[in-house]
Amino acid sequence: MRVLSLEDIDALLTMPDCIQVLEQAYREFGNGKAANIPRQDMITPRSGGRVHGFKTMSGSLPREQVVALRINSDIIHWPMIDGQLRREKIPAAPGGNWVGLILLFSTATGELLAILPDGVIQRMRVAATGGLGIKYLAKENAATMALLGSGWQAGSAAMAACAVRPLRQIRVFSPNPENRARFAAEMMAKLGVEVVPADSAQAACQGADIVSCATNALGTVFNVNWLEPGMHFVCVRHHEIDPEVYRRADRVVIHTKRGTPEHYIIDDDGRYPELKEGYDKLDLSSYPELRDLIAGKVASRGSDAEVTIFSNNLGLGLQFAAVGKHVLDLAKQQGKGRELPAGWFVQNVHP
Repeated sequence: MRVLSLEDIDALLTMPDCIQVLEQAYREFGNGKAANIPRQDMITPRSGGRVHGFKTMSGSLPREQVVALRINSDIIHWPMIDGQLRREKIPAAPGGNWVGLILLFSTATGELLAILPDGVIQRMRVAATGGLGIKYLAKENAATMALLGSGWQAGSAAMAACAVRPLRQIRVFSPNPENRARFAAEMMAKLGVEVVPADSAQAACQGADIVSCATNALGTVFNVNWLEPGMHFVCVRHHEIDPEVYRRADRVVIHTKRGTPEHYIIDDDGRYPELKEGYDKLDLSSYPELRDLIAGKVASRGSDAEVTIFSNNLGLGLQFAAVGKHVLDLAKQQGKGRELPAGWFVQNVHP
């Protein structure tokens, strides 16, 4: 049984590989050859408007003979920042850290194969999924991207877009001028593409072929008045995009029709409406899923004038099975991580 660190995973996992691994997994999922159990959140109230969130999701990828269970144990609150209610995880674990794990099991023997921290894979799989949306729905000659957000997730969104389209320029906006300037300099050095900070979200989006929303805002960050023909949108939370954009779009694809986590809330007396994260504002259940697009069951972009959207509305446990197994294979090949005795994780009595 192998244990990997964040540093191990960061050294092993590339964005092009992550996109390729997930593309194959979605194709199998779309053809009924993989399975996913939706996300579940158990919420325990804490003091000061905080909660403990225990999140689980799982998925099976028979081709690779693996099942993954992704677990997060988080302290969460919802501060108001720059006029937007935002969902933030507090680093309350020892050393000012967060807790997130992936457990990878064998479907051949049932044994535990690996324990992985989820941080790098979480970041990469979200962005790679958005990258697949760009690959199948954005204009082939897309050259400019507006990026709303300048955090860790926004960086990987830029990486994914550059992996599937030959971008010439990325314009980034976030409320903090220092953050967006720093982000622009770092990403330009990393990607070799012009990355420029914009003074407003509207300025970033004007004339963009791709608009990527990667924020922690619980409200809208793209206004329908900025909509232009040919734009492709990708978002981490569907409400980042004005609901009217969905209504005007020519083609919308979502990540999953099960767009709301199953919430189990202790003492649920209506104190935490923010937990719904705006899911009630727009019904996405009539739109096709990404797995159907990749499996060829629904059409991709029809013309350069179409407005298209990929809404990455909720994560899938299947992503962690696919990417986790890829990382484990590379770790074995390159001698990364630590081996622990398999006997520590089995028992000689029937459960």
